[in-house]
Amino acid sequence: VQLQASGGGLVQAGGSLRLSCAVSGFTFDDYHIGWFRQAPGKERDWVSCIGSSVGGRTYYADSVKGRFSISRDNAKNTVYLQMDDLKPEDTAVYFCAASRRYADCSMHGRLYDYWGQGTQVTVSS
Repeated sequence: VQLQASGGGLVQAGGSLRLSCAVSGFTFDDYHIGWFRQAPGKERDWVSCIGSSVGGRTYYADSVKGRFSISRDNAKNTVYLQMDDLKPEDTAVYFCAASRRYADCSMHGRLYDYWGQGTQVTVSS
């Protein structure tokens, strides 16, 4: 089982990045996918998640609502996190994770079974 997060980088405030989470080793369609982030010296925070089915429901943390958009391409076994209007406080390592517990995705990291290695996002002011 592997989740490979990519797409991070350095961007100025107001800019955009698109993160990808490529999944292999399990039936992608069956899993909810979540994005989390962790800034230096801080706890891991939930960012967004998308439910398992085609057209799965999407959810966002208040801090990113209206700026970030999550989507999935089941044909490519990939979930995307489009991040627009980035702010310095979005600076963190971003992780994707997979879960098939319960009927919908969750904001709780403990409910996720598989995690990717993370990709660094740095937003300069």
